[in-house]
Amino acid sequence: MQPYPEHWEADVVLSDGGTAHLRPITPDDADALRRFHSRLSPETIYYRFFAPYPELSERDVSRFTTVDYTDRVALVATLGGELVAVVRYDRIDADEAEVAFVVEDAHQGRGLASVLLEHIGAVARERGVHRFIADVLPENRRMVNVFREAGYTAEQSFDDGVIRLTLDLEPTDSAVSVMRAREQRAESASIARLLAPESVAVIGASRTAHSIGQTVLRNLLDGDFRGPVFPVHPHARAVAGVRAYPTILDIPDPVDLAVVSVAAERVSEVVEQCAQKGVHGLVVLSSGFGESGDLGRERQEELVLTARAAGMRVVGPNALGVANTSPAVSLNATLASDLPPRGRVGLFAQSGALGRAILRRVSERGMGLSTFVSAGNRADVSGNDLLQYWQEDDTTDVVLQYLESLGNPRKFTRLARRLARSKPIVVVASGESGIPAGHAASTLALPDYAVTSLFHQAGMVRVEDITQMFDVAQLFAHQPLPRGPRVGILGNSDSLGLLVKNACVRSGLRPRDPVDLGPNANAEDFSTAMSRALDDDGVDAVVVVFIPALTPISDDVAAVLRDAAADATKPIVTTYLGYQGMPEELRLRSEDGTIAPGSVPSFPSPEDAVRALAHATHYALWRRRDPGRHLELDGIDGAAARTLIDEALAKAEETGLTDHEVWFSSEPVYEEGTAAETTLGNALLACYGVNVLPSVRVTSTEEAVEALESLGGPVVVRADSPDMRMRAGGAGHRDELRTPEDVRGAFTALHDRFGDVATLVVQRMVTPGVPILVRAGENPSFGSVVSFGLADPTAELLDDRAYRLAPLTDTDSADLVRAVRSSALLFGVPEGATSLADQPDIDDLEELLVRVSRLVDAVPEVAHVELDPVTVNSDGAHVLGARVWLRETRNLRLDYGPRRLREPY
Repeated sequence: MQPYPEHWEADVVLSDGGTAHLRPITPDDADALRRFHSRLSPETIYYRFFAPYPELSERDVSRFTTVDYTDRVALVATLGGELVAVVRYDRIDADEAEVAFVVEDAHQGRGLASVLLEHIGAVARERGVHRFIADVLPENRRMVNVFREAGYTAEQSFDDGVIRLTLDLEPTDSAVSVMRAREQRAESASIARLLAPESVAVIGASRTAHSIGQTVLRNLLDGDFRGPVFPVHPHARAVAGVRAYPTILDIPDPVDLAVVSVAAERVSEVVEQCAQKGVHGLVVLSSGFGESGDLGRERQEELVLTARAAGMRVVGPNALGVANTSPAVSLNATLASDLPPRGRVGLFAQSGALGRAILRRVSERGMGLSTFVSAGNRADVSGNDLLQYWQEDDTTDVVLQYLESLGNPRKFTRLARRLARSKPIVVVASGESGIPAGHAASTLALPDYAVTSLFHQAGMVRVEDITQMFDVAQLFAHQPLPRGPRVGILGNSDSLGLLVKNACVRSGLRPRDPVDLGPNANAEDFSTAMSRALDDDGVDAVVVVFIPALTPISDDVAAVLRDAAADATKPIVTTYLGYQGMPEELRLRSEDGTIAPGSVPSFPSPEDAVRALAHATHYALWRRRDPGRHLELDGIDGAAARTLIDEALAKAEETGLTDHEVWFSSEPVYEEGTAAETTLGNALLACYGVNVLPSVRVTSTEEAVEALESLGGPVVVRADSPDMRMRAGGAGHRDELRTPEDVRGAFTALHDRFGDVATLVVQRMVTPGVPILVRAGENPSFGSVVSFGLADPTAELLDDRAYRLAPLTDTDSADLVRAVRSSALLFGVPEGATSLADQPDIDDLEELLVRVSRLVDAVPEVAHVELDPVTVNSDGAHVLGARVWLRETRNLRLDYGPRRLREPY
């Protein structure tokens, strides 16, 4: 019998936004299973057992709760400690098992069966089961649909009044798509429960002025929340003129959202009471958790696990709160009294203290928000959850995120890629030098330029600070996207016009010559020039500069800008009297009084205006650009790769190395009839069509000559160490070796140079070309990342490398090759070549990058791959050396497998 598989446990979000806990069944569940069965209706029992089964016998209970976690497996879903659903499989033969579900009647229709199928399928694959057999009564249409809609390849037959479904558990694109669509709807629903509650309780509502509890209560009341607000105070009969209750359990009406502001040591008790009350979500403003040390981290973990077990999501702790400006909700459950007006911008911030400053900046600029979440320590609800919510939120057109850490980077970039196709995402990521205490995440472990390129690849607009974030947001929120980089410039200052032009050139835009209207230009002059610029097919955006003239300032020019922007299909930005934001004279108003699209954003300097316009232009071009396709590649054998990995990790476990990275070299395997060594790492690469040129390690001149005879000439002798080759300035190898005398001389020279420090190898020589270096693997900040650059000391010294997220499309791989500054060496004719036919085969290089990216994306155990050296010549990309490192994935928070909430720590 296998030990209890703790890594199968998971907190999950259900289709209605509630949560449940999944775990393997144990013999201790006997009484809980009896209670569960007693709550099932006769119809549900009949659907499960095909016969009346009013109660379970002792033998049944023992059989159902005692499993071996290999051939007989059962998972249970619990809510508030009680079983609400069970799924199990029983192996029939080596790779096939029978599967069955039962969900308590009160919780049917919440998506429990679907999420249990995802998890039991992943468990089955882990245990070597590749197919499920399910027998279902025809009238049990709900369960039949669960199997049919899972996305797996399925076959159906009908025999003796029973539908038999056979599911192939290989995770197809369809199955993954179905799983992620359900994940999106569920997580979106869980956030909707927090942002659109029908009633709110403030636990810790205080009668002390300016206290946290009283502040959030008054903000809720002053914000005209559309539902009832219930203060909870242990002694007061009323707080802020509203009837108070000793505990949340004393409130006679249902409570959707609880805002918690009590001492940290009391939060656990409060959460238990909220669970008994049936509260849907918590906003915990209290501090004293993960940011305060070990005891605080324990409290934080207990808070989240207790809440999820009772079906609740948690914002915080140490949060500023949440807000929703929709007139149907009008929720200000924050500590900020000056909440911005209604708008089309959704904002997520982690820092509570900074969140208040951010909200003040929004108000000062005259911008509006749709929704706001300040998650504090982000123990549960994170920016990823908000991306899921904003994906289908019709009130939000622009997404802003101030991020101090990334808890699940792979998921973050996946969600951002999808959302950015319809809504711009502007991000300030501040985790390069460290993260706040209490955040369960690592720093951004990449160069800053690499972080920016990865964000851009995913469609996000990364800016440096909050000021730039709002500069870009006000443009996105109120102006159309530019069609291209061509910029028209007009204004009443020649010097400011030149500043705009120079800023455009620096930002990668293509400015037209500025139209100088002169210092005495009036509204009519501006109107004429604006019409010409907007009608010009060679102009994609217009920048207007206006400074005070000697005559008194009027609003005539502002009216011209406003009127022109009202019907324009091109963005207009301005430096209007040095204003920053959305001054009243440049705003258009909707019938409901909100700022309407077409309002003209103003910037204090021309450079600020152009920077924001450049971000908008690059995003617009990204969105219109074909994202490419994931190539259909032959020669990929995922099953063989899985076998190799399982064998390597099993061997590592025997030697006690499971908690460390394992260099995937093991014992060499030799090609039949030769001495050419193929490590298991090379064998793994070959499973994805990455073939490493055979080589032979040698320790003497005799072995070197034998390798020549085995491989056939010409060969090279080289140091099998990237560091040695780099330090040797290119002298770490000898080429064009055809005779035994050549090989002896080369071996002796290199051995004398390096001694026993470097291993020497003999390898069949390829036609000289451009040497490149490919690295790929799991980055703690972003998930699977591929990097590319020339294998050259100068390139390494200058860090001339480019980075992209895996898996790469054909467009991504082409961009990656061209992103390094030294890429020109790949596109010219190499030195000594006689014709263009000798130009490096870039297509083969790009396919190599795609294959490596596919490996590291599909196989989470691959920690790092290094292809070095790789020679790219007219015959293709030839991998001369490779190393692969593995590690266990059991405790890593990766975006693989069935959906689950990340662990609080």
